[in-house]
Amino acid sequence: MKTVFVILFFVLLANLMHAQITSLNGEWKVLIDPTGIGDWRQVWLEDKPQKKTDFFEYSFNGAPVLKVPGDFNSQRCELTYYEGTVWYKKQFKYSIRNGKRLFLHFGAVNYIAEVYLNGSKLGSHEGGFTPFQFEITGKVKEGANALIVKVNNTRHKDGLPGNGYDWLNYGGITRDVNMIEKPGTYIEDYSIQLKKGSVNTVAGRVQLNGTQPAQNIKIKIPELNLLYKTRTDEKGMATIEFSSAFTLWSPELPKLYKVVIESETDTVADRVGFRTIEAKGNKILLNGNQVFLKAVNIHEENPYKGARASSKEDAVLLLNAAKELGCNLVRLAHYPHNENMVKEAERMGLMVWSELPVYQHIEFADSSVNAKMERMLEEMVHRDKNRCGVVIWSLSNETYASTPNRYRALVELTQKCRVLDSTRLITHVTNTQRYENNTFDIWDTLYKCCDLIALNEYIGWYVPWQGKPAATKWNLVCTDKPVFISEFGGEALYGSHYGAADEAAFWTEAYQAKIYTAQIEMFNTVPNLCGVCPWLLFDYRSPGRMHPVYQKGYNRKGLLSDKGEKKKAWYLMHAYYRQKT
Repeated sequence: MKTVFVILFFVLLANLMHAQITSLNGEWKVLIDPTGIGDWRQVWLEDKPQKKTDFFEYSFNGAPVLKVPGDFNSQRCELTYYEGTVWYKKQFKYSIRNGKRLFLHFGAVNYIAEVYLNGSKLGSHEGGFTPFQFEITGKVKEGANALIVKVNNTRHKDGLPGNGYDWLNYGGITRDVNMIEKPGTYIEDYSIQLKKGSVNTVAGRVQLNGTQPAQNIKIKIPELNLLYKTRTDEKGMATIEFSSAFTLWSPELPKLYKVVIESETDTVADRVGFRTIEAKGNKILLNGNQVFLKAVNIHEENPYKGARASSKEDAVLLLNAAKELGCNLVRLAHYPHNENMVKEAERMGLMVWSELPVYQHIEFADSSVNAKMERMLEEMVHRDKNRCGVVIWSLSNETYASTPNRYRALVELTQKCRVLDSTRLITHVTNTQRYENNTFDIWDTLYKCCDLIALNEYIGWYVPWQGKPAATKWNLVCTDKPVFISEFGGEALYGSHYGAADEAAFWTEAYQAKIYTAQIEMFNTVPNLCGVCPWLLFDYRSPGRMHPVYQKGYNRKGLLSDKGEKKKAWYLMHAYYRQKT
């Protein structure tokens, strides 16, 4: 399937001022198409009978509805494990305003979206976790309009992620859909963040799009009485640099400033924080001070609903649980989460680890896959580059060193990431280490291009201990870099206390707690340890977990059950984080 990526409009929705925003969220009519015949029938044309003998074997009239944003798997029981096509339809009215441009913005659709307006195709997008948009100026009609989206969450060998992954493949229009009205020449993009190595100088740019590219620009930070003036060139671009005495953002004081950007034709506003993050020697420094990353992994799932998380309320629920555990960082695994998660984490003082869905079975030798990785990287960085809470870009997780072209493809991706954003830390998460004779050999060549070594290890669960945890030895290929334990843990069903506590087969809380006790002992042996990140916060849905008594379609490695109940291991991590500074 050939996919056309269309990226036209990048201003973050929640930061707009003086823009007319029309939400298309709510109920959409749907046609479920398990055989994929909708393309042959061209359902986007919505043909109507012209003669008495005419009929069509599809209709949105009388069709069921699904809520947007939302996944289709959790909304209808017959779609629980469905992977295939669903056609969505939304009718809306619009009054055309001269001199205005109109954009159709999707927060995310999983996995491939094909979008039609009034019977004509606008374009396609591949990738389930990043935003995309189309300009519909001149394509929208006065009055009633029909928007139809073909959504297909089928796994693809050349997809990101690929065929195999350990979470429910939630399909659908999973994030907000909005129409945005902007002036003829608008502020398309901007970057406002501290210059690398500085605590008081901002370096960035402003980009205009339209027929009047050369304009005067003002940047205001009212709280600091700051007014900076510049002018865009004939291509609509202006570089910016200014200084001020900023109160730096940190978990202890998550300070955000109102920043207003004005051109002669458009205005946008944002809430921006200023901070520095760097790896210096074998330490991580936030605002020049060493910080220990007290983290937890989170999937984009509301555990109480068993559904894809999307709203601000979903984000607050998940992030409050991380705060209660004692975290200062959340690893948003294994894909970019919705903007509510990133913005609420920043507001609450939680650093964010954002990750591409380059997960395990990736076809690095396929040039189309490399192009998709680059496009998703651009979309991820572009959306969140002004979010100071985002401190780490993770570009892959548990990829296999034996996969053809893996090293070259990921090194090139890393280089592209540094061009896009040189101010944040970059890493790749691996599980390629050897563990023999109670010794870890950390050897992956990917670490040469990373700012920190990030490794997943499940000693005590998938791999038994080979000696006393407190006597573990480590051989590092890069001895001068910080080491982050990005995953560890084991499964336990909340309330499971029967069976031998020293046997994994009973999924007991005691066995999980035993793993955590041993891991915490082992942490004292890790050279250059800069943080740890248990897998994971809540139990979550994963169809591959098939034990009928203990799992029931859930990965049970959560410190909390899917009902929010605290397992014994939760208290161990909570105590560990309380004593870490």
